[in-house]
Amino acid sequence: MKIRNIFSVAITAIAFMTATVSSGQVINEETFKVGRTLSLIDAFYVDSVNISKLAEEAIISTLKSLDPHSTYVSAKDVREMNEPLLGNFEGIGIQFNILYDTLIVIEPVGGGPSEKVGLKAGDRIIYIDGEKVANIGLSTSGVYTRLRGAKGTVVNLKIFRRGEKELLDYTIIRDKIPILSLDAAYMLNEETGYVKFNKFAATTEDEFVEAVEKLRKQKMKNIIIDLRNNGGGYMLASTEMANHFFAEERLLVYIIGRKTPRQDYRSAGRGDLADTKLVVLTDENSASASEILAGAVQDWDRGVVIGRRTFGKGLVQNGYYLTDGSMIRLTVARYYTPTGRSIQSSYKDGYENYMKSFAERYSNGEIFSADSIHLPDTLKFKTLVNKRTVYGGGGIMPDVFVAQDTSFVSDYYISLLRKDIFRSFTLEYSDKNREKIKSDYKDFNDFRKRFSFTQAELRSFISKGEEAGVKFNEEEYRHSEEQILLILKALVAGNLWQVNEYYMIFNEKDEVIDRALKVIGDEALYRKILGSAS
Repeated sequence: MKIRNIFSVAITAIAFMTATVSSGQVINEETFKVGRTLSLIDAFYVDSVNISKLAEEAIISTLKSLDPHSTYVSAKDVREMNEPLLGNFEGIGIQFNILYDTLIVIEPVGGGPSEKVGLKAGDRIIYIDGEKVANIGLSTSGVYTRLRGAKGTVVNLKIFRRGEKELLDYTIIRDKIPILSLDAAYMLNEETGYVKFNKFAATTEDEFVEAVEKLRKQKMKNIIIDLRNNGGGYMLASTEMANHFFAEERLLVYIIGRKTPRQDYRSAGRGDLADTKLVVLTDENSASASEILAGAVQDWDRGVVIGRRTFGKGLVQNGYYLTDGSMIRLTVARYYTPTGRSIQSSYKDGYENYMKSFAERYSNGEIFSADSIHLPDTLKFKTLVNKRTVYGGGGIMPDVFVAQDTSFVSDYYISLLRKDIFRSFTLEYSDKNREKIKSDYKDFNDFRKRFSFTQAELRSFISKGEEAGVKFNEEEYRHSEEQILLILKALVAGNLWQVNEYYMIFNEKDEVIDRALKVIGDEALYRKILGSAS
């Protein structure tokens, strides 16, 4: 896949006690005061102190006072932060989990180095480069440390595989491994395709094009883009996706900052999906680049936004490296939707109140009723084609509100989630029954239609909960049973196939998707919501 240069990252060398600065930067009296303070503490303070830690705390505190999204990233966290957005890392290419203190291969990444040498789902990694990693309390970060590394370097593994008498030796040459931003792409019915993205990364547009080609081969006429729980990412990745839906040149978003002149981002005017009916799904965790896409679609009356009000992050950050490899992500501009809306939630009362206001969406009833949302008339805007009323400030309000479904929730269900019983049970179950399931069902579709847990297996699930301190409650179990069974089946599918298959099952009872299908399948209703009679 081609990797686009999404954001230019300005690299600045910042030192407290030097006058060497990049063009346009000024070392002023305040800058020297900060450096002088740290220097005096280091030279004369009564006790020994960690100057590096003091400097970090000063930077963090300063940035926190500016806005909620200007942040400091330590040197050790910079790479981990960048990898998901760059769309790849370097390693051996496996999906893994840790079960009973043993590292288990869930699935080798397709086309990756582990698959090429023959690693299989269910393999236990016992030794990495001669170090025993079973029964040592290995953590996820410990796995990353041992298995990730520069492309071309070698890692030696000893593997336990069921049916083999001795450990198997593997030598794997690390390579670039893709990190996908697309979770799922499949047909919901004969006419409507569904795609779900977890972020907007350097590879997102390529992934979207590939998904659309696949869905078109299945006669897709309509498309639903699921941006729920998508926290954003690269701005240009969202405008590249939006570009597919406009037949003419259209303003998609613009940014302005004190030191950043207005920059407009427009569609190219040759969208291959311009005639495809479109629904975008959002919720309170849809942020940043997700809101840019939803805002462009809504402002141009191009499609219907369904779900709940988005997070409300309308600030643009640039990354600036410091001398030790750490980074400041500094807000340099605000972005505006095509109608001129800023959807940034207010942070004038400080960081803590900003975060508190988001949490209050649950306590004030907004998640469950659109009537609980009150926005002032000063935030009213009109869409650019059909002149519908939309709002700025605090996120994108959907065209069709769908309350969060809590009908299945019980204390017992919540306790199972918090104790991670669903994941641990299905991981163990999938590991034990992998070959049997693949033998009993000819493919995923067969599994999807016919699979169900036996009563003995469900008793085992309940027992696993009780072993972890979750006392069985018959009444609450029955209340939540349908959702419990749905999650268990979806997790097994994800363990045996891919995350796409997980969502194919998990989405079967999704009220937001059901509403989207109703809207997109009814031409008159679709046009009515958009304010267009034709």
